[in-house]
Amino acid sequence: MLAAIAIDDEPVALDVIKNLSAKIPFIDLKATFTNAFEVIDFLRKEKIDLLFLDIKMPDISGIDFLRSIPNPPMVIFTTAYSEHAVQSFELDAIDYLLKPFSLPRFLKACNKVLEQYQFRNKHSDTSSSSVFIKSGYEQLRVELNDILYAESNGNYIDFVLPDKKITSRLTMSDAEALLPASLFVRIHRSYIIAKKHVTKIERTVIWINKIELPIGSNYFHLLPNIKSDKL
Repeated sequence: MLAAIAIDDEPVALDVIKNLSAKIPFIDLKATFTNAFEVIDFLRKEKIDLLFLDIKMPDISGIDFLRSIPNPPMVIFTTAYSEHAVQSFELDAIDYLLKPFSLPRFLKACNKVLEQYQFRNKHSDTSSSSVFIKSGYEQLRVELNDILYAESNGNYIDFVLPDKKITSRLTMSDAEALLPASLFVRIHRSYIIAKKHVTKIERTVIWINKIELPIGSNYFHLLPNIKSDKL
């Protein structure tokens, strides 16, 4: 069962999501909100797997709200406007539903979320010392200790090793799911780094060996964890 919440400034739109979610056996809609700012405290207290998120809201757009959340849950955008589709997928949204949407279309989006959830759980075994990364038509076995960092590169992720780079068609969310949180941490919208390879941390930058990488403002709170593990 996937724990979900919905944010939309229109109560009627939230009623639609409630009714459709009730028909999907693996979706548990925990709460709905017309005010996005009320969700921030809720997310600190509750573990949520999926967020149904409207884009055009009066106080803050869904795009800006999602950018403000460190380590956001999986997201399905629900909106009456099509012009933000590209921008939403740059933020690793699972799907983009245009209102009004039907039950079959809603179910299709939820099935995508379920597939992503199962993918993450499948790759969450931290007892393994290696992972398989698909690059082109190959599945490459890579030792976790050899990965310095992962970098977003358009629709791809570059896994940077000391002597080479492996490029895979993944999102940042996929990469986070693939790399165990005990060994890796996201420091920016575009970077996930290996804690053991951190050599120096400053206020806005971090060094992996001699490579300087930026720290995103939404990820500063993770620095104490890196310091306690490495420095």
